[in-house]
Amino acid sequence: MTSHRLSPLSGEPGALERAGLLEGEASPEKVVIAYHERTKHHFHRYAAALGYLDWATQPDPFRRYAGAELVRLPLPKAGRPLPYWQLYASATVPPAPLSLESVSLFFRYALSLTAWKQVGETRWPLRANPSSGNLHPTEGYAVLPAIGQLGETAAVYHYAPREHALERRAVLNAKRWAELIAPFPEGSFLVGLSSVHWREAWKYGERAFRYCQHDVGHALASLRIAAAALGWRLVLLNDVSNKTLSSLLGLDRDEDFAEAEREEAELLVLIAPDFPATLPTDSKPMTAHGGGVLWQGSANALSLENSIEWPVIDAVAQATRRCESSPIQEDFSGFPSEDALFGTPVRQGLLSAEKAILGRRSAVAMDGSTAISRAVFVRMLARLIPTHERRGMPWDAIPWRPRIHLGLFVHRVDGLAPGLYALARDPDKVETLKGVMGSEFCWQRVPDCPPGLPLYLLQEGDCRALASTVSCGQDIAGDGAFSLAMIADYRDSLGTYGAAFYRNLFWEAGMVGQLLYLEAEEAGIRATGIGCYFDDPVHTAFGIVSRAWQSFYHFTVGGPVEDGRLTTLPAYNFEEK
Repeated sequence: MTSHRLSPLSGEPGALERAGLLEGEASPEKVVIAYHERTKHHFHRYAAALGYLDWATQPDPFRRYAGAELVRLPLPKAGRPLPYWQLYASATVPPAPLSLESVSLFFRYALSLTAWKQVGETRWPLRANPSSGNLHPTEGYAVLPAIGQLGETAAVYHYAPREHALERRAVLNAKRWAELIAPFPEGSFLVGLSSVHWREAWKYGERAFRYCQHDVGHALASLRIAAAALGWRLVLLNDVSNKTLSSLLGLDRDEDFAEAEREEAELLVLIAPDFPATLPTDSKPMTAHGGGVLWQGSANALSLENSIEWPVIDAVAQATRRCESSPIQEDFSGFPSEDALFGTPVRQGLLSAEKAILGRRSAVAMDGSTAISRAVFVRMLARLIPTHERRGMPWDAIPWRPRIHLGLFVHRVDGLAPGLYALARDPDKVETLKGVMGSEFCWQRVPDCPPGLPLYLLQEGDCRALASTVSCGQDIAGDGAFSLAMIADYRDSLGTYGAAFYRNLFWEAGMVGQLLYLEAEEAGIRATGIGCYFDDPVHTAFGIVSRAWQSFYHFTVGGPVEDGRLTTLPAYNFEEK
């Protein structure tokens, strides 16, 4: 990324420098731990940031590659009747053939614009994949075979959401494509995600790396949900290194970026109509460098001028880059069945998949009065638990058992006492969480819940003020029907999988958030992610003393307050243009 110099106005500058972490003297795990501690918000200070919005350097939300051929995707017709609930029903959506139309629908549901908002002369876009502060640091790429109108050869593409189009970044000859896709099932293609750290750092400073990873998690879930709508499966290729991915997507090509802000390679997913029980893995041929590849296009600069550096972001990015590794393989046989989670499988609902995905909005305020039913609350939480039947969508996309658990502030759920609750997303972690959280909690299993849902009352009482206080004093956390903190099994994750898994923890949290967004939409209410919270006071609220467990994300769900000053405009109007 283009460098930006640290402001002297905030934070505790020098912590990483004193620890020798910027000069490579510490292990990657120590860099991660130091970064996480440094970027906590506290009652007496916030994490280091500029302290104001420098509008002169506001980054462009749209990356484009000048000189790369732009292939317009046909805008899918509105009104697709697929029910929202069917996204989660395994093997009930027939796989769509790979075509220009199916690729268009995939990106429409995954990463496209969903609307424009306008107040006065100011206009800004919303997207299917939500973002901290609507800043959208996440860029999407696809490696696709020759598909009729898309192209006569396989190619690497960048997705341009404003145009709903693919920019052809590199053309692959038949031999290179065959080498690339050989280990995978017939009909496969690849999608990669990257982050532009500067887009978040412009507003949020050093904490921006966290928010970029949240957004990658939201986008990962969006990709999986879009694939489900087409009857496709999707799996994260977590053993592919950042270096290999950067090469595959052309992000390591200095000549293509010149003065433009760089992108950090994040993840690669494989998409196919179906997978065998065990995927072969061989990431070595995954490179688009060398013979048989023709690159084109130069990245646009996102800011006119930049003079602020955030070296700790570069340090933690370096410390969390993956090397080639063995794939993660874990046992999910002890997880509940769909029947055990829902009582009876969900086979009805209010919305189509299209309306839930493209109609999703982030609430900017909650009304402080709307209550939700116990049934809606339980269904939302049940969606967050993997099942033992192919693990359930979208959790079948990631290979590790849940590392994110929920500490809940329940305010207005009919038939449920207000208070603090806990949801263990891995049934084997209930006793661990009891040992980690405060000994004063009662840990009473919520009665009349499906047997597969490990939901516990910790302490009854009005916790609206507490929820708002620990979420940086934001009323929205106390005015919803409920809010929550995503508590990560942090140190054990780093010890088990290495420092690179720090990113994965945020991805998992973002995936949890994306499901809460869609479940709220389906229930006729709204949700929003909360990235600003006071880290250690959150831990205190749930009696957590050990630094081995950390809060990674907050969320709130409830009745939204609509801003009547805003006008909503269509996402796309190609005829007008």
